[in-house]
Amino acid sequence: MSSESPHEIGRRIAACRRAHRYTQTELATASHVSYAMVRAVERGARRPSDEVLEAIADALEVDVTRLRTDHVGTERRVHRALPALSEAIAGYDLALGPPARGPEELADGIITAVGWRLAAQYGRIATVIPGLLTDAIRYVHTAPGAEHQDAARMLASAARTADAVAYKHGAHDLSARLIDLMRWAADRAADPLVQATASYVRAETFFAARAHAAGLVALEQAIEAAPPPDGRTQAAARGALHMRAAVIASRAQNVGAADTHLTHARQLGKQVGREDRYLGTAFGPESVRIHEVSVAVSLGPDHADRALRAAAAWAPGIDLPAERRSGFYIELARAQDWAGRPVEAFTSLRMARAAAPQHTREHPWAREVARNLRRFHRSDCERLTHFAHWVGAV
Repeated sequence: MSSESPHEIGRRIAACRRAHRYTQTELATASHVSYAMVRAVERGARRPSDEVLEAIADALEVDVTRLRTDHVGTERRVHRALPALSEAIAGYDLALGPPARGPEELADGIITAVGWRLAAQYGRIATVIPGLLTDAIRYVHTAPGAEHQDAARMLASAARTADAVAYKHGAHDLSARLIDLMRWAADRAADPLVQATASYVRAETFFAARAHAAGLVALEQAIEAAPPPDGRTQAAARGALHMRAAVIASRAQNVGAADTHLTHARQLGKQVGREDRYLGTAFGPESVRIHEVSVAVSLGPDHADRALRAAAAWAPGIDLPAERRSGFYIELARAQDWAGRPVEAFTSLRMARAAAPQHTREHPWAREVARNLRRFHRSDCERLTHFAHWVGAV
């Protein structure tokens, strides 16, 4: 059962309903939940079941964890989607008929799903991405010549979005297949920027396999192949590759390479000038600073002070993607735990959950820190106990 009170859940539902400009009657109609139930839930008189909560969240177009932060139903949605994703990509190189959606509808659906990826709303992605991916594959095979490259770009974006669901939930073999599909689509798009993005995402396979030295080689080859940073988008593509190369170099304990790539990323961040999303990847000075923390944490406990200095008196802006903000706080919590700052570490974990609950719950380092806080600092804080249960640390 949720550790959050019915009143708190009801307050969030009411706030989201008003933001959506729904009356209670309209919400009841859209969610297929009775009006009496909506009223009772909003005033805290009833605790909604998982099914009711998910129906209301879908009607309000928010992730269910925005209404109840310790909701765990997302895993059910994701694990139901994984076999469908595997089926969708099994014959990606075969022409199996026309897509069910037209190009505009398909593009709109993929754009929406990309937004959910950046917001770490994996449960929502899981409900739609198998169908989107199926249609994107079919569109590549049936698009007229003039549309073929755009169709391939759409498929690359859909495959990346599906990969986020698979990778974050530990389905690394499926993730690798989706990344291969993304690279296949990028080659057919004949767009160096899409190919650079595919190389950025491909690094996940090296992280998952702990093949950090090989991953660094692959990323450095991708940097060499990337277009020159003449424009903002080109600079962002190259800068993102340098950021990721810095992190994978630090996992390989190659401090020199990590610092070199961070230096290049900083320079390109200054060239871009402002934080934004380029080809589905956030890049700019704030992202570079977050990766400075990532590099220090990846180097290990002896570099905790370096991570704390990089994060000192700074917080990521609300405009950054939720997943990236959450990742920053998880890595900061790890450094704070190493440095013997348990109260600050738990605060950072809570900030991570507030930014992106699903991302935090699936992150092994969030579980590691929560477990350490309970084991070694012997806090009797009820909130920590609830958090540890929610994140799967106990």
